[in-house]
Amino acid sequence: MQISHNISLKQHNTFGIDVTAETFYHITTVAQLKKVLSEQKNNALFILGGGSNMLLTQDIKKPVLHIDLKGIEVISETDDNIIIKASAGENWHQFIIHCIHNNYGGLENMSLIPGNVGTAPIQNIGAYGVELKDCFYSCEAIDVNTQETHTFTNKECEFGYRNSIFKNQLKGQFIITSVSFSLTKRNHKLRTGYGAIQEALNANNISTPTIKDISEAVIAIRQSKLPDPNKLGNSGSFFKNPIIDLDGFRTFQQQFPEAPFYKITETQFKIPAGWLIEQAGFKGKRYGDAGVHKNQALVLVNYGNATGQEIWDLAMKVKEAVIKKFGITIAPEVNVF
Repeated sequence: MQISHNISLKQHNTFGIDVTAETFYHITTVAQLKKVLSEQKNNALFILGGGSNMLLTQDIKKPVLHIDLKGIEVISETDDNIIIKASAGENWHQFIIHCIHNNYGGLENMSLIPGNVGTAPIQNIGAYGVELKDCFYSCEAIDVNTQETHTFTNKECEFGYRNSIFKNQLKGQFIITSVSFSLTKRNHKLRTGYGAIQEALNANNISTPTIKDISEAVIAIRQSKLPDPNKLGNSGSFFKNPIIDLDGFRTFQQQFPEAPFYKITETQFKIPAGWLIEQAGFKGKRYGDAGVHKNQALVLVNYGNATGQEIWDLAMKVKEAVIKKFGITIAPEVNVF
């Protein structure tokens, strides 16, 4: 285990925000994690994974635990299905590529989402009509206080839209060390009806797509709209798509009949936050080195030297403008520190 002091976290968060960690633990085994937790038992900790779903607005004085556990293994399989476990430090997209290479289906619509496997359940990440909970089998997590390992089932995680028990009742109490997924080996359930996936498949004359075809379509769509964090600092979608009730939706649709929407239930409707932000006039806007991406208004970007506070101030400016124009509140998807 490597321990460093007063190091920059610029390379450890996809926004590229330059803040300092007073103490930084690079953890590569569960035993190391338990040891640090035992030694730091009475201290507040800062848990760092892939750094993809966070905005850092200040230096981190708490001990930073960088969870970099690696490994992928098959737990069980039949002719039709497989349960596969990935350690928390595995890159999410590379794990999906591994699954597709082995013809394990279910995760392909979530290709190219930045971040690591271990933080995926916390947010219940999702894209193009699929959420992590759809393929989630279980996860192993270490109790911060007792250092005991607990296994959480899909039901126990209480998944919701970009939400889970780890963001609510158990926030800060457990560190996920591995996640297991239930995937298909044949007769894959393909989801092509969300977003522009079907259009991309049609453009390539693909009438009977494979999971690889869908993954490649999603990658192409995301690359055309979303900036590469390695080239332009960002955290993907900064805001959640708001969900409004039937009465609110009827009022909204009367005022803005051209607005896109997705029907979730008979009484719940999801409005694309990117569309709201664009209509509020922020798409492509730049304030110093903080800005709204020119191709996707849902993404806030760091053009080089923006501080986390400057990004956050822009986010609040966007939020207030959307409320003023539409009467709809958009909430951040990223975690702000």
